[in-house]
Amino acid sequence: MLSCQRGTAVPVENTFTHPYLSSTMIDVTIANFEEEVVAASMTIPVLIDFWAPWCGPCNSLGPILEKVEIASGGRIKLVKIDSDLEQEIGTAFGIRSIPTCILMMNGQPVDGFTGALPEGKVKEFLDKHLPPAAEPEPEAPTEEEDSSPDAVLERLQQAVAADPANDNARFDYVRQLLTLGRDDDAKVAFAPVIAQTSAVRRFDSLQRWMDAIDFAAPHADAAAAESEFDSKIATNKRDFDARFGKARWLMAGQRWTEALDELLEILMRDKAWNDGLARKTYIAILDVMEAPKPKVADGQIPPEDPVVATYRRRLSSVVLS
Repeated sequence: MLSCQRGTAVPVENTFTHPYLSSTMIDVTIANFEEEVVAASMTIPVLIDFWAPWCGPCNSLGPILEKVEIASGGRIKLVKIDSDLEQEIGTAFGIRSIPTCILMMNGQPVDGFTGALPEGKVKEFLDKHLPPAAEPEPEAPTEEEDSSPDAVLERLQQAVAADPANDNARFDYVRQLLTLGRDDDAKVAFAPVIAQTSAVRRFDSLQRWMDAIDFAAPHADAAAAESEFDSKIATNKRDFDARFGKARWLMAGQRWTEALDELLEILMRDKAWNDGLARKTYIAILDVMEAPKPKVADGQIPPEDPVVATYRRRLSSVVLS
């Protein structure tokens, strides 16, 4: 089972084996933990997902957990805790690696498990604690969809029009517009959610991509601009402003892996530079470069883009070093 190692655990006063898993539903912090987890678990089992955006297994398993929660028919509540941002909670639960899942019932942790489990194993785990649910209706077969860029864009536009509050559809729609070079249209589509960038990580990632495009726009001579960055870096390898400028330049041109390599050069020398700006931008690139997960059979984990997986591991090794 796949997991990302963390620091030394602190024992907790409970009887459960140390668990591990991941997802993306309600964001829980120290401020709302009592209400969203402890109080809620008095009436419905709460599955807590300890995760981090740089953790590959976390990002692979998240959709599986969301699917299992929906399939449960309201028998469980799923919440997520960013282990980087909420270290106090992680310490209290003795979290040693991620993804980690803990099942809370009646205000107490009762069980848990470790690693990127397939859907069937997650269901098996929950079935030990929950009453049986009705079998889901089989999905009707669907016709093969047109996968051309314009057809994809049209479907995403329709999805946003049908449900403006669907964050996933809006992210994919704006991302597709930016991929096709329709920057002005992307900004118009992004405007209704621009105030949510501080709360929704993937919206923040889109904003960083658009900021990079605006940063690169005034430089008419691409070769000269890139040469200027390279010259400054050659003179001083710790010129992080030049490295970051080059990374944004590469990001604007959708030269993803080159931009990630430049940001890694900063992180290997100074992980906390400029309030974690290089790490945040690195995560943003991983978000926007990763294509939507393909549909797979029940019980299977969608395959991860090998390039994205490689760069997630590289970030993990730097962050945890």
